[in-house]
Amino acid sequence: MDKIKALVEEALKLAKKEGADAAEVVASMTQGFTANIRLGEVDTIEYHRDNGVDITVYRDNCQGSTSTTDISPQAIENAVKKACLIAKVTGADPCHGLADEKLLAKKYPNLDLNHPWGIDVPQAIELAKECEDAGRKFNPQITNSEGASVSTYDGKFIYGNTNNFVEGYASTRHSINCVLLAEGDHNKERDYEFSVARDAAELWTPKFIGEEAARKTIARLNGKKLSTRQTPVIFSPRVASGLLGNFIAAIRGSNIYRKSSFLLDALGHKIFPEFITIIEDPLIPKALGSAPFDHEGVATKKKNVIEKGILQNYVLDTYSARKLGLQTTGNSGGVHNLEIIPTAGNLDELLKKMGTGLLVTEVMGQGVNIVTGDYSRGASGFWIENGQIQYPVHEITIAGNLKDMFLNLVAAGNDVDKRGGILSGSLLLENMTVAGE
Repeated sequence: MDKIKALVEEALKLAKKEGADAAEVVASMTQGFTANIRLGEVDTIEYHRDNGVDITVYRDNCQGSTSTTDISPQAIENAVKKACLIAKVTGADPCHGLADEKLLAKKYPNLDLNHPWGIDVPQAIELAKECEDAGRKFNPQITNSEGASVSTYDGKFIYGNTNNFVEGYASTRHSINCVLLAEGDHNKERDYEFSVARDAAELWTPKFIGEEAARKTIARLNGKKLSTRQTPVIFSPRVASGLLGNFIAAIRGSNIYRKSSFLLDALGHKIFPEFITIIEDPLIPKALGSAPFDHEGVATKKKNVIEKGILQNYVLDTYSARKLGLQTTGNSGGVHNLEIIPTAGNLDELLKKMGTGLLVTEVMGQGVNIVTGDYSRGASGFWIENGQIQYPVHEITIAGNLKDMFLNLVAAGNDVDKRGGILSGSLLLENMTVAGE
């Protein structure tokens, strides 16, 4: 960390020496490996060790940016000089510049993000084999595998600017995953399971991951098509997080000031039902989305994005905030541990509440228009009657408009999937169009 901090400080000094009014530097160093096996044999071993430095300078409201993976003193000096040259020929924009100095992080809570995993490649291979073996032996219908992998990552991140801010933190991320194929009477299906955590001690066991991958794959066999209809829909947690991602895209500052969102002028207005609250909490120890400050050094803090259904904040970095005449929300680089607060029980309870409808477990395609809110994606899942799964369904399309989908949310389950930066349980929607046969 000291080495990277010194590199950042030197780059900032060079920028001022070259005539920049202000400058900021982001430096990162990552290392780790991934062991991939398939059908019990080693497929690939991938080592990664990456360096990256992004340099941005400001001069007379003009901006110049460069990046380099070479962290030698000469390479850094060349990158700074090129950034300054770029700033001389770009157009001026009064919204360019560093974040307000009073918003920069002053305190750094211990978020417990750094847990190196003392595992070597042979050990990782054995864990991956154990995972795949558990899945392949789970049921004779598991006939093939796309493999299992064990991955470990160790990263160091430093941000500095010419407002005397140079800080950073170390973090880790480890994972195990397995992808299996099953064969039924008339078709083949694939599905997967994975576990990811800052601390390897909190990963699910390889046996559990493999068996869950097998169970999910077998459950998809011998699916049926549905006729076109209007029906209630439940998004499973791993699909629901994507739906919340669409919401975040619609309130991102860049889309708001460009007027390319269906939620223009929505601040202070009802977006969800009154019983829905969505929070962002960047300061959860060990969480995958946690960070003490954003990519501009702005202190992160817990806040309500939606409170009683009403939009409280856009998602802003410094530039987009200035374009809108607002203040940054500390979201340069994205959201941190965004979570919809549960209003109901687990998936089984939501199925009973829905009665008859569609449980969506996978979506495909890119059919989401953030400008209009139109939503249309290929999907698969299960048909539900009397609160019970009847049979898997495939080759269908679910469609609606995000504005209506958000307002027609009936319940948010407590089966929250915490394997990412956007956290959600199952979401029950009152009605969607399902296009099938």
